[in-house]
Formats: sequence, C-alpha cells, structure tokens
Amino acid sequence: MKPAGRSPDRGGNGVGRRRFLRGAAAAAALTGAAVRGASAEDAALDALMGDNGNGRFGQDFDQASRTIRMPTASAPTLSPATAQHTEKAIAAYDGIVARGGWPKVATVDELHVGNRHPSVVDLRGRLLTSGDLDPSAVGNDIFDSYVEEAVRRFQARHGLTIDGVVRASTLAALNVPAQTRRDQLKVNIERLKTLTTNLGPRYVVVNIPAARVEAIENDVAVSRHTAVVGKIDRPSPDINSKIVQINFNPYWTVPVSIVRKDLIRLMQDTPDYLTQNHIRIFDPKHKEVQPSDINWYSEDAVHYTFREDPGDSNSLGRIRINFPSPYGVYMHDTPLKNLFGEDFRYDSSGCCRVQNVRALVGWLLEGSKGWSSERIDHALKSGDQVNANLTKPVPLHWVYVTAWSASDGIVQFREDIYSRDGLGATGIPPTSKL
Repeated sequence: MKPAGRSPDRGGNGVGRRRFLRGAAAAAALTGAAVRGASAEDAALDALMGDNGNGRFGQDFDQASRTIRMPTASAPTLSPATAQHTEKAIAAYDGIVARGGWPKVATVDELHVGNRHPSVVDLRGRLLTSGDLDPSAVGNDIFDSYVEEAVRRFQARHGLTIDGVVRASTLAALNVPAQTRRDQLKVNIERLKTLTTNLGPRYVVVNIPAARVEAIENDVAVSRHTAVVGKIDRPSPDINSKIVQINFNPYWTVPVSIVRKDLIRLMQDTPDYLTQNHIRIFDPKHKEVQPSDINWYSEDAVHYTFREDPGDSNSLGRIRINFPSPYGVYMHDTPLKNLFGEDFRYDSSGCCRVQNVRALVGWLLEGSKGWSSERIDHALKSGDQVNANLTKPVPLHWVYVTAWSASDGIVQFREDIYSRDGLGATGIPPTSKL
C-alpha cells in the first residue's frame, strides 16, 4: 500500500485549519449523542489539533478523520453530571444491543497502519458500531489512518496504551460483547448515583479499576495521575475520608500483613535483604535488634517493628499522603516508576502509588499557610522527614467504577479487575504490556 502523503499547506496554517474544522467538531458524536455548545466545540478542536501527548494529531490531520473526539482530559470521572451522562450512554448501548451488537474481530498477532488483512473488515465494523470510526471512512480490508485514529480513540476510552496498534490487550477489549458493556453501565449507574452526591467544590478521586487519580475543583479535573493500586489478592478498599497531612521523606513501617506474607519468606531466601534495603528492626520496647536475633522460620517476626529509613529507595518514595481509614493504606510516591507505563497496574498491597505525586501535593497544600512551592521543594531536598498539615482537609474518595460517561459525553470502560460487577471475567491479561 502506498503511504499517505503530507498536506502541502501544513505548518503555519493552524488558524485556517481551525476555521475549516469548526463545523466538523460541532458535529462530533458518540453513539448518537451530539456535542453542543461553543465551549465543547473549542475543546473538540483542541483535542483534534493538539498533540494529545504524542505529537501526532496535528501532523496527521490530512490523513484521518477529525469528526470523532478523544476523551476530554478535564472531564472528571466523578462529578454531579456523571450519572446523568451515564444514563444516556445506557440508552445508546441498549440501541446497539438491540441492533445485534458489534462483530467479533478474529485473533491476530498485531494490526497496525499499512496492514491489509481480512480482520480489518470486522475491525472497521466494530469501531464504527461503537462510534470510534468516522462513518465516512471507506469500508475495506486496509488498516489506514482512519482506522488507526479510531483504534487510538478506542484505547483512550478503555484505559489502554494509546498507540493505534491492535495487540492482545486491545483485541481482548474489542471483543467484549456489546451486551456486557451495556450491563457494565447498568451496574455502575447505581454506584454513580450514590457516589456523585454531595461531592463539594474540591476533592480527590482514586478510581481503582482505572488505576487513576484525579484532583477535581469546581467540576473540573485540574490534574490527573496514573496510579498503581492493589493486587487482585490484595485489593485496594473503597474509602471515603479526608486528606489531612503530607509526609516528606517519610519512614515506612512495614505492615504486619506484609511481614507475614512477604518479609519472612524474603528473609529465608535472602538473609541480608533488610540490610540491603535499609530496614531496621525494633523490639516491643523500641530497642533496635539485628536480623540474626529473629527466628525467620517461625512467626517470631510479627512481634517486631520493621522501619525503612527515608531515601530515594524507600518504598514510599519521597512523599506520603495521609488520611484516616481503618485499612492502614495511604497514597504515596514510589521508587518503581516503570510500573506507571504498564496497562496492568495492579501491583501494590492495597496502597495507591501516584505518578507525579509532587504536583498533586502542590495542589493539596494550596491555601495551607507556609507551604509555598519553594517550601515544598526545600522539604524534599532536606532528606529529613517533614510533616505538612493541611489547613483545610480535602475530601478523598477511593471508588470502584468500571463504566461511565463524563461531562464530555464519551463512554469509558475499565476492566472489572476485582470481579465486583458480577458479569464474568473481562480483564486484560496480567502479562500484557504495550
């Protein structure tokens, strides 16, 4: 297939393109729900002409459709509008189911732009039915730039790595039946009706299935953060609390559950594990003892306190966010930044690791006397544990929402990682990494 060429009038013609696109953006729709209003129009144009984090939307303008919108970054998962938009999404998906759903895409190793394959025909039909592919796109077996952008949008709506390539995790999500997705929306609308009442003007949401943190102010997600949450056998709990304190350069006290499940086994296999990881041991009288003083082939270790010193290798990283809860969990930084780049981010023992937690903490401490950005940086650089109490605690909600439609009207799904929806397994493979 001959590669698509570039438009000759690219470069400085952004204003002209914006004028040309305004009509297309105003007509953008998902499953029959049109977007109305000048502000929605401008947001759609920004999504269409901006780089969306990868620098490709503007460059590929003439090669693919721009009437299909990406999700809006500022539209919060949890807001007073979410339940209403999700009700509309249910009606739209009822219609899809009534019309027979969408076709299944045959298993392939990989599909990407430039491929010609019989599976692309069903892929086009699948993406067209769910509103991800522009209806004006020509139907054939070629994976062109229209299909690539439709796949990218589908990936964005399903919390997958956005690269426009169909691999195992994207294919698995594509082949979840329409009825299952519709039923997901119905399960979640009941959750949303409860969760979206009395939210207040300023709050933080951790959506566990999405492994995502949002700082929300006046119904706008002012910042979003990729997260790592609890493993399937150590799930993160639902929480309604208030963030009250930030610890810079925190110590980490190893929970008894982790001592029992992990630390004893690690010490049996690697006797110098505690020394290598700067973890000290204290007896019930707060006297420091040596690893050799403990019988690691018994339950003796659970009667001691294990405390990791502050530092770059500390399990909590450089920042811990504290809030009252009966579960002994918190939000924190991490030295293992590579996990944020994976689709399957369910790797903690229940706590929530937050990417770019420094930005979230800056927002949390706004209005707390004495905690300017410079003071925060100084506290971090000091290397000593420093505590900052919030003048006004910020409401915090850890929630379990696997399907919703936010204020941008775009339907999003995440996999039921803890099998709480009661609809059967639809999870992305734990080994998938795009």
